[in-house]
Amino acid sequence: MKARVDAILQPEQAEYLERLLPENVGLLAEMEAYAAQHRVPIADREVARFLEITARSTGARSILEIGMAIGYSVVHLARGLAADGLVVTIEPSEEMIARSEDYLSRAGLRERVRIERGKALDVLPRLNETFDMVFLDALKEEYALYLELSLPLLRTGGVVVADNLLWGGQVAGEIRSADQTVTTQALREFNQVFVRHPQLLSVILPFGDGLGYAVKVG
Repeated sequence: MKARVDAILQPEQAEYLERLLPENVGLLAEMEAYAAQHRVPIADREVARFLEITARSTGARSILEIGMAIGYSVVHLARGLAADGLVVTIEPSEEMIARSEDYLSRAGLRERVRIERGKALDVLPRLNETFDMVFLDALKEEYALYLELSLPLLRTGGVVVADNLLWGGQVAGEIRSADQTVTTQALREFNQVFVRHPQLLSVILPFGDGLGYAVKVG
C-alpha cells in the first residue's frame, strides 16, 4: 500500500518515466512533429504504446476507434492486431483522413484499417459488428454517448480504453479557464459513469492525460 496519495506519481517520477520511454524515430517521429506543428491532438507516446500492448496482449482481431485525427493511434493499434485483424476508425475531417491514409500506406498498414467517414454519433448506430476493443478519443463532451453506443458492439471480455480523462489535471482540480468548463464537467460526469458502469470493471490510470481502462463483464 502506498504511504500517501501522492507517494508515487510526483513531478520527478513523471519526468523520469517520460525520459525512460525511447524517442520515436522515422514515421512516428514525423507524425509527432506534424501534430505539434499543426496543433493536431494525438495520444501521448506512452498511451500509444499502451494501446499497442493492449491490442497484442488481448489478441484483438477487431478494434473500434472513435476519433482518428492523423492516424497516430491507429498505427499503434494496427501494429498490435492479430494477423487477420481490422481497425475500424471514425473520422469526420477529410483533411485528417487524407493525411492518415498517407501515413498508414507508408507504414504498410492501410489494408488493416477501415475508415468510416462522418461524426461518431451518426456512424455508431449504423455499425453492425462485434469488436474486441474500443478506444475513445474524440469530443470529450460526447464520451458518455460514445460509450452508450459502442458497448453493445463490444464482446463480453472486450476492453474499453478512453483517453484524456484527467484533462490536464483540471478534472481533479481547478478549471484553469472558462472555455474549459464544459469539457471538464463532461469528463467529471463521464468518469463517474465509467467507473461505476454495471457492465464494466473499470479503473482510471494516472498516466498520459489520464487513461480509462475497462473490461466488459456483462
